Amino acid sequence: MKTRIKWLIPIIGLLMVAAACSSGGGGVGAACDGTIDDGTLTVWVHEGSEATAYVELIEDFNASGAGVTVELTQVPEAGYTDAVNAAAAAGDLPDIIDFDGPTLANFAWAGSIVHLDDCITDDVKDNLLPSIIQGGTYNDSLYSIGTFDSGLGLWAWKSALDEVGARIPANAGDAWSTEEFEKILTDLQAAGYEHPLDIKIFYGTQGEWMTYGFSPIIQSAGADLIDRGSLKADGKINSSEAAEAMTLFQKWANDGLIAMQATDDSVFLNKESPLSWVGHWMFNTYKETVGDDLVLLPLPDFGKGTRTGMGSWAWAVTSANSDGDAAWKFLEFAVADDTVLKITEANGAVPATKSALAKNPNYAEGGALVLFKEQLDGAPDIAVPRPVTPGYPTVTSEFWGAMDKILLGADVQSTLDAAAKAIDADVDDNDGYPAP
Repeated sequence: MKTRIKWLIPIIGLLMVAAACSSGGGGVGAACDGTIDDGTLTVWVHEGSEATAYVELIEDFNASGAGVTVELTQVPEAGYTDAVNAAAAAGDLPDIIDFDGPTLANFAWAGSIVHLDDCITDDVKDNLLPSIIQGGTYNDSLYSIGTFDSGLGLWAWKSALDEVGARIPANAGDAWSTEEFEKILTDLQAAGYEHPLDIKIFYGTQGEWMTYGFSPIIQSAGADLIDRGSLKADGKINSSEAAEAMTLFQKWANDGLIAMQATDDSVFLNKESPLSWVGHWMFNTYKETVGDDLVLLPLPDFGKGTRTGMGSWAWAVTSANSDGDAAWKFLEFAVADDTVLKITEANGAVPATKSALAKNPNYAEGGALVLFKEQLDGAPDIAVPRPVTPGYPTVTSEFWGAMDKILLGADVQSTLDAAAKAIDADVDDNDGYPAP
């Protein structure tokens, strides 16, 4: 059975319009009574490294005899959140969406998605990684479940590190200090690698890369994006610890240690930049080219231990859905081991269930990706969830805007001060984002 796929071109510039229109409503749950009344679901997914696997997921589900048929729409990742918000404002949401995890609180607070507490079974919930449960929870209710979680670290050509006598960290607790990391970068530069560190600068500032990839810098220094109690940023994102860490990162860019002119992945693949600061999604591409010379290492320690991002794309039922049982039938299929293993094979991500994780040799002792598992096991002290706040869209846009300016040479302290001011103004404008 071939899946019917629609292609949606998103409307750009509607940054979290659902939140702007919200009065703090929400808290509605998907209604599950054990009976499927409507056998047709509309599902939106983003186009990413798992796009083909998503199509196969829908085809497999439609052929499974579940009594439910899914119609799939694929949306370009760059404008995905805007497209969801445009649909919410127009009253035209699909039944189910996948979405980038840190936007969960905003969608839930706005009433665009509903909680799953009445639908999820204990067996399914107990098999999900704790990070998946943590990332899917808002206001003490579970709003999403994921097929995978994420991994972030440093990929390296081991032979280049051996060339300059660099120590190979054994685990997250053995991360390079910033002094050691800077010496390795300068030694690599002296050895002929002109810009030794690739940070995927060409990903740009739209989307989550800047926040996911680089907020661990300030968290490793002892700061954070916001105070997670008050949801305010002043004294956190612009603290002396954050400013010091960002100043050091800016110095590396100014010294030419970062490949600021990179336009694609070739700088790492060609070994021009033998270190790459990026996530799980590059594993398959890197492994194919680098082979056994590829090693995965923790991000450097900026003072309080290495930190890394966590959380990724997840599934949620929207407020437009009229049959929670049909929706749950699909979600249960989406986190079955066969589905999880197929999708994570495609995107290199961490399987979201304990049982699937145990079946993947990359996460066994000595496996190529075991660091990702170790980091998630250490959450929230090593893998740090992005702040669960309805104001997250403002938090992330202000951080990536600040990061972009800092990398281009702006004054660090005043740039972070401006970001803090904008985040706090958003919180005030929304009366502190009271829980629904």
